[in-house]
Amino acid sequence: MNSRVKTILKIVAAATLLYLFLLSIGLMGGAFKGFGKDFATELVESTSNPFIGLIIGILATSVVQSSSTTTALVVGIVGAGNFPVSNAIPIIMGANIGTTVTNTLVSLGHVGRREEFKKAISAATVHDFFNLICVSIMFPLELITGKIFGVGFLEKSATLLSEQFDNVGGLKFTSPIKMIIKPVVKQIQHLATDISGSEHIAYIFMLVLSFVLLFFALYFIVKVMKSLVVERAEIVLNNVIRKNGHLALLAGLMFTIAVQSSSITTSLLIPMVAAGILTVESIFPITMGANIGTTTTAILASFAAGDISAIIIAFVHFLFNTIGVVCIYPIPICRKIPIRLAHGLGEMAATKRWYAFLYVFGLFFLLPFLLIFVSKLFQ
Repeated sequence: MNSRVKTILKIVAAATLLYLFLLSIGLMGGAFKGFGKDFATELVESTSNPFIGLIIGILATSVVQSSSTTTALVVGIVGAGNFPVSNAIPIIMGANIGTTVTNTLVSLGHVGRREEFKKAISAATVHDFFNLICVSIMFPLELITGKIFGVGFLEKSATLLSEQFDNVGGLKFTSPIKMIIKPVVKQIQHLATDISGSEHIAYIFMLVLSFVLLFFALYFIVKVMKSLVVERAEIVLNNVIRKNGHLALLAGLMFTIAVQSSSITTSLLIPMVAAGILTVESIFPITMGANIGTTTTAILASFAAGDISAIIIAFVHFLFNTIGVVCIYPIPICRKIPIRLAHGLGEMAATKRWYAFLYVFGLFFLLPFLLIFVSKLFQ
């Protein structure tokens, strides 16, 4: 077999594995949404306490595995007049933390190979740490400015910006990746429901299948990518992305707008870092771009809602993510903090792998649930 045929076969294999990888994420998201959408809606509407709102944003987004779903849900609730903007802002901030659970779960797929696992965990959690830093700065600022001026700086800025877009008609954009994934996910869901006779059993089947496909795709995609593109990719990435962070940020922004999911963008980077094609430092600006790009879903949803309050909360999400990137990314000493924290967790996870599982379960599920439970007891 000549080298050209081998290359073609590797490209076909890589494309097939990539599709299975994306399908696994789609199935996982569909299963979690099926389990938790009503739960997330009840959570979002259940509190006016900003601290609990922040925790609810983390937990609700971790359950449905999509900040776009949570923010669109919040936009809808605010637009219906059932929820004030000030109460919704902490939930939006929490959603930014919760959305990183998907790519962190993807990184766990490399647990069988220590060196890959270390790189994958670092690549996944650099997004976590960035969002945690942004929330730790802007959440108290929003509360303090709200106390002093009667309205927080994010809400005030978003209100001024939204006035330029009031009465804008609804717009809709369909993600090309969702177009090729969603029909298969729906077909599997319908088939599983018909066979089992229960939606809950179908969701369990989808979740199990998603993890099987995820581990299978990750195991082989790293090997295929290493043999197929590692040398060429390193040349391109060295000349473009690694030397021009602003171009990488723009690429992350545009790709996320196209696929309408920061989880897809960041999850696609994990196996590339695990394979040694990319580094945590080189994907950081792409992640920053994805953080801004993901806000377009809520903005489009708010235009469709046609309510000024819905537009305001959508622009709060946009401003929160954009201000975080503008304030942290351009300053080298600030930029290094989430990267170093991610590397540190990667080293720890490589030494004792259960640290990674404890981190995921503790940050995204156990801690938020316990805090909400305790707050309900005191109420």
